Amino acid sequence: MLQVSRLIAKGAGLAGALVKRAATVELDWDVRQKSRFYATDSLGRALGVFLPRGTVVRGGDVLVAQDGSLIRMIAAPQAVLRITQCAEHGTAFDLTRAAYHLGNRHVPIELQPDHLKIEPDHVLADLLRSMHLVVNPAHEAFEPEGGAYAAGAHDHAHGHDHGHEHHSH
Repeated sequence: MLQVSRLIAKGAGLAGALVKRAATVELDWDVRQKSRFYATDSLGRALGVFLPRGTVVRGGDVLVAQDGSLIRMIAAPQAVLRITQCAEHGTAFDLTRAAYHLGNRHVPIELQPDHLKIEPDHVLADLLRSMHLVVNPAHEAFEPEGGAYAAGAHDHAHGHDHGHEHHSH
């Protein structure tokens, strides 16, 4: 079994050709939110992933095995609820209000410009429908927001100019 104890967020600093050639592993959010798990990569190798506590693995991240091999993470499609505003009489504010209510309930939520995604929950689906939102089951990758207390919540690569100054919080 290959042991993995290092993660490179989005493969930052690695040559694109190396990342493209890397083996892959496709896992859903339930597994990727854990810092310790077992998986099998696209080459059929068993992986034991042992990352620092609180580490979350995102689609596009690169795992580094102890032998130096790279494994690119793919966010697997999974059951989600896709939430959109009503095309007839809804507004973008409806999604903002929904995100507020879901956040108050500490629900993992993926925010997109034109929709929200959450894991299936019939009670929340009913709440959202009562707010005149459109809630549809879907089978898509799920990448919820990290939240204020997530490990590395304000971490990103510094190998490029991204138009703002860094400051301490």
